[in-house]
Amino acid sequence: MAILINCAGFLDPKYPSLSETALEDFEKTFRTNTRGAFICCKEAAKRVVRGGGGRIIMMSTSQVGALSPGYGIYTASKAAVETMVRVLAKELKGSQITANCVAPGTIATEMFYAGKSDETVKMLASASPMGRIGEPKDVAEIVGFLAGDGGEWINGQVIRTNGGLVV
Repeated sequence: MAILINCAGFLDPKYPSLSETALEDFEKTFRTNTRGAFICCKEAAKRVVRGGGGRIIMMSTSQVGALSPGYGIYTASKAAVETMVRVLAKELKGSQITANCVAPGTIATEMFYAGKSDETVKMLASASPMGRIGEPKDVAEIVGFLAGDGGEWINGQVIRTNGGLVV
């Protein structure tokens, strides 16, 4: 079974408002997050063996549900990824290839910590119903499930992996 997992992403660590986002930053965000995902989806749909039970898994963000100020361009770029994956799942009808998104929330990665104060990180950890910032393994286990036999009946979905915290 062939599996494609795309987890590339760019988030401007300045967290600018929409009106303060430089056109260059907008273009970089969409080039990385949306165009990159499009190319991966396009090529995976051609290359993953039809009838072989393949998996296409894209990364989005729980910010698509939270809609937090300062994340506008990032969120818009990932919302486009979610839409593409949902359409792709329907376009792959009959191929036994699934297409899904995993949408992490606050996960302890360089991208999450960039531009955030220790105070902000502590506030986000304490606001989480789980009482902590997520770990990469929390996301990896969901991706592993979707990539395996257990994910066969999950298709065209967005799974928000955020410990219950949507900020």
